[in-house]
Amino acid sequence: MKAYVTILFAATLVSCGNNGDQITSTAEQHGEQQVNEVLHHADWSKNMSIYEVNVRQYSPEGTLDAVRKDLPRLKELGVGILWLMPIHPIGKENRKGSLGSYYSARDYKAVNPEFGTLEDFKLFVNDAHSYGMKVIIDWVANHSGFDNVWTKEHKDYYLLDSLGNLQPPTGTDWWDVAQLNYENEDTRVAMIDAMKFWLVEGQIDGFRCDVADFVPVDFWNRARKELSAVNPDIFMLAEAENPLHHIEAFDMSYSWELMHVMNEIAKGNKTLNDLDTYLAKEDTNFVANAYRMTFTTNHDENSWNGTVFERYGDGHLAFATLAFNLGTPLIYSGQEAGMERRLRFFDKDTIPWDGYKYADFYSKMMNVHRDQEALWNGPYGGKIERIKTANDDVVYAFIRKQGASEVLTIVNLSATPTTVVFEESISGDFTSIFNQFKLTVFANGELPLDAWGYQVFVKNPA
Repeated sequence: MKAYVTILFAATLVSCGNNGDQITSTAEQHGEQQVNEVLHHADWSKNMSIYEVNVRQYSPEGTLDAVRKDLPRLKELGVGILWLMPIHPIGKENRKGSLGSYYSARDYKAVNPEFGTLEDFKLFVNDAHSYGMKVIIDWVANHSGFDNVWTKEHKDYYLLDSLGNLQPPTGTDWWDVAQLNYENEDTRVAMIDAMKFWLVEGQIDGFRCDVADFVPVDFWNRARKELSAVNPDIFMLAEAENPLHHIEAFDMSYSWELMHVMNEIAKGNKTLNDLDTYLAKEDTNFVANAYRMTFTTNHDENSWNGTVFERYGDGHLAFATLAFNLGTPLIYSGQEAGMERRLRFFDKDTIPWDGYKYADFYSKMMNVHRDQEALWNGPYGGKIERIKTANDDVVYAFIRKQGASEVLTIVNLSATPTTVVFEESISGDFTSIFNQFKLTVFANGELPLDAWGYQVFVKNPA
């Protein structure tokens, strides 16, 4: 017979309306927007985490083949979806740095020769699939390189200045890229055709769409329909935080605001009440069907705003625990190695793979996300219920439940050790994913946590 104990806490619903029974294709009201359909996700996507691959910096060679040889390790880490940063040849005109920006495409239907050939790419995708991983590629639909093949043959695809010249996106310092014109139907047709090329020739599983808010929503809606006709199980990730993207176009979007709230909590500029406010807003703004990607770093954050150590200090794992159990985890290349420097964006700057210091931590987080239905993506996972403690000024504790699965997450978001005191009761037999501690050992309803301490408890089967 299993031993059970009463643990004290109060559960308060604060976030995302994630119930599987809320997936629907019927009309819904979303604010003032009449929603006519809610897209359906590929079944394979419901419990997968994401790993962002910076091919250039991943190895000294900077090739797809070098990453391909590391696929067994990434599979063991628990990766579900491999997101490759842009694989296209990089523009030379107005190039930034010695190698240019990945996001300045010279040809949407070719592979950057620095990375390898189209055959190398196909081999990479095939091998990833053989390990049970999916592959999505970064897609830059808003702009291209100034020397993209389209600029010579189809200048009308671009938004031209008063003199008929190509121009950068308005209001940015992206002077190495030229703005495309989505008022032109031919631009839309050509862009979708290029995306279809990779579904057919590359056998990829979807796209991560760069600055998706800079491109009209109706284009993305159309693209999703046409791409789904090629691959009904396509997966679409928007680099945006626009609720309307989730109605017809995108499975997943960025939880940018969550990361910013966490950054400010780490600096002492926000409190855990601000986290509650954010989660309540999520529940209001986003349809239940939305997948939300959560992270502590990515290529932009690392290069431009600082490493996780700069932004979170000793609390980087505590904030990762919080973020990953609130949504869909994203890990950036080198994060599992404890990379402590900002990678140069426009030049070669190989990740210092000095062992895999945090691989065990990130593996446990991705595996619990995969295995525990309570943590699954969007409507497939459980609602987020805040657990009331006597330490709510520094402790964020919450539980998610779906079916027989229950996951209890507790983090101390302060530099001072604390004893978490739960305030109301629940019974259950839970085990930590980190050290096999039983929640039952805390029979007095108290749980000691180190400075920036964290625990994730999974309910054992009855």
